[in-house]
Amino acid sequence: MSKSLRFLMVLTLFGVCFLPLPSRGEEVGKSTTVLVVDDYATMRKIVRNLLVQIGYTKIEEAADGVAALAKLREAKVGLVICDWNMEPMTGLQLLKEIRADAKLNAIPFIMVTAESKTENVVAAKQAGVNGYLVKPFNADTLKKKIESVLGP
Repeated sequence: MSKSLRFLMVLTLFGVCFLPLPSRGEEVGKSTTVLVVDDYATMRKIVRNLLVQIGYTKIEEAADGVAALAKLREAKVGLVICDWNMEPMTGLQLLKEIRADAKLNAIPFIMVTAESKTENVVAAKQAGVNGYLVKPFNADTLKKKIESVLGP
């Protein structure tokens, strides 16, 4: 049986981009496993706590892009929330790795950053990001961003 992929077509000032959506039948919503990726442990804890506040219970963490890829390849993850500025692999590099992997490329990805530079937003969109959050943000902002990516 072949797996069909669904995409959301988004018209932007820069053209059209197609964002992958979860396959029909995939588990989405508050029972989704969320992978939080940040090289700063305090930020991982903050995002984890915000996720718990809005009802998520299945939360995994990775301290860098390499660890995140390993977790993504070993467990079913329904959403990645990742910091842009990390070492040794940036969030943008991780996003590109995920989008280049046929087994992972449909996983929704939200980029988190302290910078809202237009060129960063454009680069993330071109790489296939599903959402973009600028720090600082609260539980309500995170909830709305997740709902815009996964649905209510």
